Amino acid sequence: MNLDHVFVCGHPALDFAATLRARRSSRFEVLVTPERLNAWYLESGLVDAITPGDEEDVREARTVREAVYRLLTKRRLGEEFDGDALAVLNGAARETPVTPQLTVAGRHNEATPGQALATVARQAVELLSGPDVPLLKECGNPECTRVYIDRSRGMRRQWCGMESCGNKLKAAAYRARKKTAPAVTA
Repeated sequence: MNLDHVFVCGHPALDFAATLRARRSSRFEVLVTPERLNAWYLESGLVDAITPGDEEDVREARTVREAVYRLLTKRRLGEEFDGDALAVLNGAARETPVTPQLTVAGRHNEATPGQALATVARQAVELLSGPDVPLLKECGNPECTRVYIDRSRGMRRQWCGMESCGNKLKAAAYRARKKTAPAVTA
């Protein structure tokens, strides 16, 4: 499977929750090393520079990620939040976040993995308590378990991202239509 980080969900906390892919089937873990975790923080644009992390940072990030995913699922389905997941998320959000600094070159965000995780947790709190909750959807690709914000007209979008899942679903639908179309006889 592709190890590239994908940012198609419309919100950093959603993209973070999606770092465990295919949750209902093959389950593919993206955050396998401290380096992969830090690469996610950098590629997401959350930080410009990050200090090296360790295995404990990865464990904490996965724990918070799973709490975020459980809370997203409950919120999306209109169900009551899981108390343990709330405690994990709120605990992480109380930690010191990334603090932007002004430099000669402009804004610069340098952080530790812990500060980056606290920032993601705070973003998740804002998302789960904000106006975008009604726009949360799960990707229509049965193999994908990403939750995304659907800002499309009429909320008709059915996949997390066109390149990651949309093309696959559209191609499969096309093949299904071709297969069931009556044969043209001359």
